[in-house]
Amino acid sequence: MACHIDVHNTVVQRRVPRDGHAVKHIGVAVFNGFSLLDTVSIVEAFQAANRFAQDSQRDAPHYDVRLLSAAGGRIASSSDVFVWTDSVEARGYAGHFHALFIAGGTGVHDARRDERLLAWLRCAHLRSENVLPIAEGQFLLEAAGFASSAGRGSARGRVPHHHSRRDPEPATQREVSSPLESALSVIEADLGTEITCKAAACLAPRASTQFTSVLNRNISGSVSDKIGASARWLEANGDQPISIDRAAGIAAMSERNFLRRFKAEIGVTPSGYLLYVRLDMSCRLLVETALPVDKIARRCGFGGGAQLAKLFRKHMGATPTEYRGSKRQPHDC
Repeated sequence: MACHIDVHNTVVQRRVPRDGHAVKHIGVAVFNGFSLLDTVSIVEAFQAANRFAQDSQRDAPHYDVRLLSAAGGRIASSSDVFVWTDSVEARGYAGHFHALFIAGGTGVHDARRDERLLAWLRCAHLRSENVLPIAEGQFLLEAAGFASSAGRGSARGRVPHHHSRRDPEPATQREVSSPLESALSVIEADLGTEITCKAAACLAPRASTQFTSVLNRNISGSVSDKIGASARWLEANGDQPISIDRAAGIAAMSERNFLRRFKAEIGVTPSGYLLYVRLDMSCRLLVETALPVDKIARRCGFGGGAQLAKLFRKHMGATPTEYRGSKRQPHDC
């Protein structure tokens, strides 16, 4: 059975540019049979970059991501999930894309014979800063008269093989980076390595820590909606000063009733749960970043490195530095 999701409308609701911030338009042209996973990874990468840039760079550009198709409307992915798209000819900025991704899929073979689409692609190629094919999308570019270029250079290998208006006669190159890597390379060029690494980390599967099982209890069927909401609020705000009466307010309960219900349903007190949230955050930052221990401690709601070290020795049997050395694998960032 086919199902339908309106990815376009979801993106639009999140892409309201803030005053004074330049908008960079990102287009993803999709065809029937396109890879939903590849397309979603592109959309989520740019949305994650928007979130992190908003927090750290006052004048950072804002990415506006749109799904496009030849005629607009519903397009079926390879998994029979439908997405809603704009027509390629209906965009108000006339094809001036900061990055234009050309997705693959079985529909590309028919698209290669669509002269109107090919004419649009030739025009968009000239006006866009980067044109990046995904899988069979390369065949559509070739049908429009373009070959791909090798764009090597990043130490992390994230710079994709792509077309650029700065390369008028690119050489043919079949091998391409993954769609996510291509999106991250664009983000890195715009916003720098730190934000790119944060965006990549939030899209990657999260490794488990010894606190994961406790933190996952809030999604079990035995936890009420109110207590689950308060647990999620504690997770979302673990890096901030938190009072138990505020958490009780999230659950719309008195503090006394909240403490009793939380312990009964989650298995630990709210204070204990908050501690696990912060320790879990600390474990992840120790493994995934090169930040100093003291900075990690403060980012995770602790007073400083000394307090974090004391808690690590108590709960982990090791110092933060020892934990990092035992768990951390070589990381791009």
